[in-house]
Amino acid sequence: MGLALTLPVTGALLQRYSSRRIMFAGALAFNVMLSLIGFANLAWQLAIVLFAFGSSRNLLNISMNAQSVGVQQRYDRSIITTFHAVWSVACALGSGLGWLMNSFHVAPLWHLLGVGIAMVILGFIAYPDSLQQPPAPRGSKGFIFPDKTLIKYGLISFGSMSCEGTMYDWSNIYFQKAVHATPALAGAGFTIYMTMMAVGRFSGDRLVNKMGAVTIIRFSGILLFCGLLLAAVFPYEVTASMGFMMAGLGVSCVVPLVFSLGGKASKMTSGAAIAAISTVGYIGFLLVPPVVGFIAQMAGLRWAFGIMSCFGLLIAILVSQLKEPPPQPATT
Repeated sequence: MGLALTLPVTGALLQRYSSRRIMFAGALAFNVMLSLIGFANLAWQLAIVLFAFGSSRNLLNISMNAQSVGVQQRYDRSIITTFHAVWSVACALGSGLGWLMNSFHVAPLWHLLGVGIAMVILGFIAYPDSLQQPPAPRGSKGFIFPDKTLIKYGLISFGSMSCEGTMYDWSNIYFQKAVHATPALAGAGFTIYMTMMAVGRFSGDRLVNKMGAVTIIRFSGILLFCGLLLAAVFPYEVTASMGFMMAGLGVSCVVPLVFSLGGKASKMTSGAAIAAISTVGYIGFLLVPPVVGFIAQMAGLRWAFGIMSCFGLLIAILVSQLKEPPPQPATT
């Protein structure tokens, strides 16, 4: 709820203030909220902290993406998918750290507090070198509804993030319930997916520089469609693993490239444009996974994943209506 309800607020703030200031405030608030999770002893306390945690994540995440789009615009080649690849690496490191803390029986309170303090220190270190981005001119509206072009980018983001949310929540369960994987592979679905997402993002910029962002998004949609459909039609360890690999590669570059293209296509500031696109995308990320559970209960997980594969086709169809932007000269 905190994540969804405060997206328009974040967009309005990014219309009025520099993204670097919002990013720094978000980084501090986000990690303070992370630290407080371990101190919540009652359900209502945890609910308040988690709401603030989701809200502060918006401040950090959207302003950080606005910064990345601003840096991208200073280059005559694509660099933006590598930024998101670092996020994928951080997911793996965070998961590994959680396993390590659990192995040594470190209480979540101290685990989260230690991570929060370390990330606050990194925020202070990184802030001085962040990009100076002016806010929108005075008199600009706070939150602006996306125009037709941004609606298309938002729907592409919706398709990709719906599949991302589904894979986060259901990939390991799919391996357990539909594939009937061996105990050694029962938890491998998410790992396979995240590994290939990181691989796709680290190699994405090189492919974009050769083929163009629109072409890569189109192939990503087709790959996502084929991967989820393969896993649904042939629910076996080898074929499901191949399908999850294709799905990881398929979603890897869609969101960063959509943010980059949307930030250039709109008259809004890049931060406000990304907030508008994210508002549509996060609806899919938050609401579609429960729908997958409903479909799975009614018809089975295979049908649910087969239906989710159609989002890949949606991405391929929508991106075909967009034009490849002309190369942008590097700036200093």
